[in-house]
Amino acid sequence: MRARSLSVGAAVFFAWSTIGAGLRCVVEAQEPGSRPVLLQMIRDDAVHQELKLSDQQKTGILSALRAVDGPWFRSRNLKGRMRESEIRKLDEQLEMKLQYILNASQQKRLLQLQYQALGTRMLLREDVATSLELSKQQRENLVSAFQATDKEIIELSEQNVNAEQREQLKRQELAVVDQELTDVQERRLGLLTGTAFDFSLVRRTYPLAPELSLDGAQWIQGEATELAGLRGKVVAIHFYAYQCINCQRNLPFYTAWNKDYSDRGLVVIGIQTPETAAERDAEKVAAAAKREGIEYPLLLDLKSSNWKNWSNTMWPTIYLVDRKGFLRRWWQGELNWNGGNGEQQMRATIEKLLAEQD
Repeated sequence: MRARSLSVGAAVFFAWSTIGAGLRCVVEAQEPGSRPVLLQMIRDDAVHQELKLSDQQKTGILSALRAVDGPWFRSRNLKGRMRESEIRKLDEQLEMKLQYILNASQQKRLLQLQYQALGTRMLLREDVATSLELSKQQRENLVSAFQATDKEIIELSEQNVNAEQREQLKRQELAVVDQELTDVQERRLGLLTGTAFDFSLVRRTYPLAPELSLDGAQWIQGEATELAGLRGKVVAIHFYAYQCINCQRNLPFYTAWNKDYSDRGLVVIGIQTPETAAERDAEKVAAAAKREGIEYPLLLDLKSSNWKNWSNTMWPTIYLVDRKGFLRRWWQGELNWNGGNGEQQMRATIEKLLAEQD
């Protein structure tokens, strides 16, 4: 329609930032605009500061998150529309609770932050499309452009897409938006998004870690532990099966982490979820742990209650939990599979989390 500068880029935050990437381990086709930005951002200190929350409001938000975070975390393994439906339901549930926690000014600013975090995809929200008076043709053109971008991202993900390629896709999408919007619509868009927020300050975008379950589980080494009692500590939790060769190859790394960082506040916990009959035998599991030189706490997850709560799909899987109890990173499979450097990456994250004081 028109050729002009990408001024719209100043009004919206790109959709592939810290916020907006979604909670997925694998890139999968989805409807454009279905990113759970509210679920992601509302837990972070930088957003709390931007909203000027009181301590009481922060406590209320934490309570609201406890109700949605478990289902949200487990939804990562759902497929396509089922996942989107679950996320929409949880998003609406959280939004309803926030209406009773935040004042009108805070709710307005939070909505602006959601728009910014969605980036160009905010144009797919009905409230935004209505406010901008987007035509049917504009909506169709935008959806087509966004779907094309998403398809390209999926294809590039198989080739280890880099930051430069993502930046190029972002610019292409912004160019389409800039072509579609009129000058009046662009000005309205700027009013909707408000003052630009620095999303690089955001650290926490994942759910609270599920609490450890003793349903059909027993501690076979170390003291009984609850994650709630480890606030202020960084926690590394690994799920394994002692006869699993891939799990065995990771065990020395966990032992090294425990040795190198326990005096700085790291707690390592192993959860042995059995796959074979031998792995259901507490004595055999304990004997194997002794042979491997494991000295940190071990939980035998006989009924797979923890496995299910954490929605695992493979052995081994490792999670890193920060001082406030939020998941910050996880890894599925061998850390150094095929000469990779997963152990180095996870170790770097551990050091970063230990350096955080809040």
